[in-house]
Parts: sequence; structure tokens; C-alpha cells
Amino acid sequence: MAIHWQTLTRNPDLPSAYLKAAFNRKVTGERLPELGLRCSLSADPRHLAAYRERCGFGEGGMLPATYPHVLAFALQMHLLTDKHFPFPLLGLVHLRNRIQVLRPLGGVAGVRVSVHAQNLQAHEKGVTFDLVTQVDDPLGPLWQEHSTMLCRQARIEGLSQPVQAPAQPAEPALVAVHRWYAAADTGRRYARVSGDYNPIHLSALSARLFGFPTAIAHGMWSLAQTVAALRERLPRSNYQLAVEFHKPVRLPSELILSASAAGLDGQLALHGRDDLLHMSGTWGPVAQ
Repeated sequence: MAIHWQTLTRNPDLPSAYLKAAFNRKVTGERLPELGLRCSLSADPRHLAAYRERCGFGEGGMLPATYPHVLAFALQMHLLTDKHFPFPLLGLVHLRNRIQVLRPLGGVAGVRVSVHAQNLQAHEKGVTFDLVTQVDDPLGPLWQEHSTMLCRQARIEGLSQPVQAPAQPAEPALVAVHRWYAAADTGRRYARVSGDYNPIHLSALSARLFGFPTAIAHGMWSLAQTVAALRERLPRSNYQLAVEFHKPVRLPSELILSASAAGLDGQLALHGRDDLLHMSGTWGPVAQ
């Protein structure tokens, strides 16, 4: 699929995207748009400091590996609420996420952020697609993310389901490395630094409107907390971190992160009460 790129002169505003999302509740097509959005963006020091504090990174010289997702969030929202995008934003489920840190993430200023959608696939519960986000500096690609999203309302004839991956080898021993408590207001607090005000994260009342008995934590908050806890184990660059989101984290909740030893390759798991698995994943070198 050839992408037709549209370059924006400034970061789009989020309120207009949320307004469009509120009125777009139907599936309107069966093909992803051949549209990509680009914009030159810079990390705001005050916003970055608030993100670091909220997600457990503390102070540091390197950019958190999950921060470019937040930097690109308004662009992602603008694409997902475009009139040519066939699936409603409200109700999309984040299934998987893969982040590639291609080179060390220093202070990000004047980078080009691009977003497009690809890889439409059938799924037993609907259809999935990948939201691809990339950050480039003058030297080339710096960071990339693939977010696999599920639209449960869509059923498209003729799409084939992806081939199942072969069985994985036995997992190495994972050791508990961090434990934290996700308070009832975690979703609201993360929304203030991420811009993601999806009602399922904000309160029990708003979450019930979408079928959840209580508010659930953002998947990207869980991932950010995990990256912060593992920052001494992860390489500085040329690595990828791939996770799958399983059961949602109901707020409030206590979480336990387990991981393998530091090294070029590793595995992780995030569990909650009664050993409920919320997220699992791996890290390793980016294939050359």
C-alpha cells in the first residue's frame, strides 16, 4: 500500500479529535486509508519532567523509550479520527505493542514524527490493524512503534487470519524485580501527561458505559512503568521491546513485575492479584 503523506505545520489539537470520536460510532468502510501524517515536533521539558515523574522514570539524560508515543499521540488521534478512517476510535482495543529504539534517545528537538496504519487482518473478535509511528532526526530513523489495535465492531469478508506463530521455547526463570500500587485515580493522572482521556480509564462511572465494572489502567502506563523499572536491564539502543496486553488492570490494583536477568535478550511478565497475567513481553536486538 502506497502511503500518501500529509505534512502538518503544527501538532493537531486533541479536543477536536475527541469531539469527532464522540460522534463517530460506526464502521464506515473495509479498507485502511492510504494516508500518513507527518509533523516536526520537539519534546517540551516541563511536559517531559511531568511524564518522568508520573511513570517512575525520575530524572535522567536519556529520553524514556515510551515517551515518543506520547509525543506522537495527537498525530495518532488525528489519523484515527480522519473522515477516511473506517473504524470508530471509541471501542478500539490495544492488543500488542512493539517499540524499537534504533539509536540512543537524547534530547529530542525538531524531529519528524510520522504516523500511518497498515496490515489489516481478520481476527476471531473482529479485525486488527497496526498503527505505525516513527521518529526521524537528520541522521535518519531514531525510534519506531507498532501498536496492534482490535476493532470488535468490524467483520470484513475475504480477510485471512494471520498464521499462528510456532510454539515458543520454555520460558527462562523470571524473578520479581518491582512491585507497585495502581491507585484508583491512576488513569486520570496518566491522562494529564499522555493526553489519552479514553473514558474507560478515568472513573468507574465512565468505564461502566463501555462495559467495564471499574476503570482500567492505560496499557501504555503499564508499559512505561515497566520500562522505568527495567531501565538498568535494557540496552541503551538498537533493541526492541515487544509486549502483549492480556487482562486489563482494574483500578485500584497491586502489580508485580517479573523479568529475566539483564542482557541483550530477555523476557518480562506483569501480574496482578491472584497471579492474573496483565502483560507479557520480550526484548532483544533489532534485526539488521
